[in-house]
Amino acid sequence: MPENTDYKASKSENQATAYKERLNSWAIARLLPNTQREIVARFRSRSDADGYMRHLPQEIPNASYMVVFDCQHQEAVI
Repeated sequence: MPENTDYKASKSENQATAYKERLNSWAIARLLPNTQREIVARFRSRSDADGYMRHLPQEIPNASYMVVFDCQHQEAVI
């Protein structure tokens, strides 16, 4: 059976994708020189991020990390 290649995402599907992107707003950032940061992992809840944060010093003991709320998105949701 041939595929429908002309299928375009509906507005509700685009909204669902935007919602999914907003779910993982808690992040663990690795602190770099010159006040820069690098996002290491994203989480849905602060407690999940805190739990993973306790694990990181065992993996890489000389790095500095912090839990951040990352709300930067390219598109504003109205």
